[in-house]
Amino acid sequence: MRYEVLGSLRVLDGDIPSEISARKIEKLFAALLACADRVVSFEALMAELWGEEPPRRAMACLQVYVSQLRKFLRRPDDTESPVVTRPSGYLLRLNDDELDARLFLRRMGQGRVFAKEKRHREACSAFEAALSLWRGPVMGGMRSGPIVDGFVTGLTEAKLESAAMLGESQLVLGMHREIVGRLYSLIAENPLREVFYRQLMLALYRSERQGDALKVYQAARKTLNDELGVEPCRSLRELHQSILDAEDRLAS
Repeated sequence: MRYEVLGSLRVLDGDIPSEISARKIEKLFAALLACADRVVSFEALMAELWGEEPPRRAMACLQVYVSQLRKFLRRPDDTESPVVTRPSGYLLRLNDDELDARLFLRRMGQGRVFAKEKRHREACSAFEAALSLWRGPVMGGMRSGPIVDGFVTGLTEAKLESAAMLGESQLVLGMHREIVGRLYSLIAENPLREVFYRQLMLALYRSERQGDALKVYQAARKTLNDELGVEPCRSLRELHQSILDAEDRLAS
């Protein structure tokens, strides 16, 4: 069994994917996956499903949803359900290799170690392998309660961090021309992330496109001013000045 959250929430049995169509059961499943191998209290699950105003028979409804989730996850050769009842709540038991998010974070961690050791080719391979697991927004863009929202936000931030670290290693390896298109796409999707503007400016400058690099800075400055009322960060301003001065240090 494989559980996938880096895109629409689904379960793979072999190569066959299946998804939950009932919204409340899907939210329950999402909350248990977000806290895999940890007990989630009855109160926390009810808050996740109904917010601050649960229905009068919320506990009974929760038990029904858990029963339906167990049926969804049941496989003919399984003797025990992965959804376990505890005195204070429920937990979803997973093996280490069953959740794509865990594999993503493991590969990301490997990439970070390689980058710190200046093994940038291996770092690129690890970051690319991590990012290749993504099929779309976490859990299909689901928003529920504090458990799922925190999980979605954390994984989304980790994805952007992986993309940024990949870019740094690629720049060290001299892959400036190869990464220009990807960086334009990342900026379009994340217009307030200054790290991607900096990487794109440097990649363009090293690709003998000084004018385009300066345009990227102006675009960043306008976006940050319009959206947040702030100027670009110091590193972006300093890179802009270095490009204007054509400093030799930017060549590598």
